[in-house]
Amino acid sequence: MLDINKVRADFPILSQKVNGKQLVYFDNGATSQKPQVVIDAIAQYYQEINANIHRGVHTLSQLATDAYEVSRATIQNHINAKFAHEVIFTSGTTHGINAVANGFASILKVGDEVLVSAMEHHSNIVPWQMLCEKTGATLRVIPMNENGELIMAEYDKLVSEKTKIVTVNHISNALGTINPIKYMIDKAHEFGAAILIDGAQAVPHLKPDVQELDCDFYVFSGHKMCGPTGTGILYGKEAWLNQLPPYQGGGEMIKEVTFEKSTYADLPHKFEAGTPNIAGGIVLGTAVDYMNSIGFENIQQQEKELVEYGTKRLLEIEGLKIYGTAKEKTSVISFNVGEIHPYDIGTIVDKLGIAVRTGHHCAQPIMEFFKIPGTIRASFSFYNTKEEIDVMVEAVKKAQLMLS
Repeated sequence: MLDINKVRADFPILSQKVNGKQLVYFDNGATSQKPQVVIDAIAQYYQEINANIHRGVHTLSQLATDAYEVSRATIQNHINAKFAHEVIFTSGTTHGINAVANGFASILKVGDEVLVSAMEHHSNIVPWQMLCEKTGATLRVIPMNENGELIMAEYDKLVSEKTKIVTVNHISNALGTINPIKYMIDKAHEFGAAILIDGAQAVPHLKPDVQELDCDFYVFSGHKMCGPTGTGILYGKEAWLNQLPPYQGGGEMIKEVTFEKSTYADLPHKFEAGTPNIAGGIVLGTAVDYMNSIGFENIQQQEKELVEYGTKRLLEIEGLKIYGTAKEKTSVISFNVGEIHPYDIGTIVDKLGIAVRTGHHCAQPIMEFFKIPGTIRASFSFYNTKEEIDVMVEAVKKAQLMLS
């Protein structure tokens, strides 16, 4: 069991006031807060090491390189990748998805198909649309039902020999739905298709095992799991990463350059052009270590209780509707109150010190499906409490009274 007061003491921002009220931070789906150990590690890098990596023989460069590669190994172990060179540092989930989509431009042709789901974040829709426009391939969409669950019977009909890649989120950022990705991975492989899993919303809540899942690609961002912004990971199976061309050209990703021809470096450097976010990459390893010290079983138990309690309390409010009622869901409650615009409620509760997200959450097709302009999204982390949920519920009631 978590000692919640001890955990909260690790996060300095949680003790501050916003608009004169104690901060209640329920926008973890957008970005998580950072523990002091992560904040200190960023400062320590710039104070004590600050040198470029993989290029220098001097001591600071070697220290930076060692720390960067230790972080890569930490993440390899965390996701259970077979090889460290299957772990590619990126600027975030969007970067990782675009790198893979760009690579598939050399594979796809007219008549091929790409499958996405109806509940994807825009960053897992737009790159594939661009890819299909470039190659003449067709984008097909796996539909969902009113509970916010993907319809597996329709997925079974859609996936075929024409399917070259399936791309789906592990957990929906807008609804909290946990998708049956192991089933989807196995089904894609039956037809020889690759599959990419967008794990941006999953890694703060669970520990993916990429070998057990047998996914071809798994992408996520560091800033949603207590790490720095501008950091992320693209995991890819060695065979796929060797097959795909590099996403960017420049320094670091080359073996030899002449004006006649350039040859590319081996993995992982082939996909890591230019000077990276060195401090961010190193400190992402610190964040992963911190979350493992908390324990993902403890994280899941705490967040399960928060979602159950939050759902119960919010449904006490007359006219409130929750969107996303899947049997398997985590850590997100998206809701509206009657005909009141979500932005109006979000603005009022912010004045009361409560940070929630309002709008379409970069998932406009979901909002179109439910025929709504957006939702109020309360997204929880392991450092949140039931008492904070009570504060939010009272604030929503107050907003409802003011706006009715």
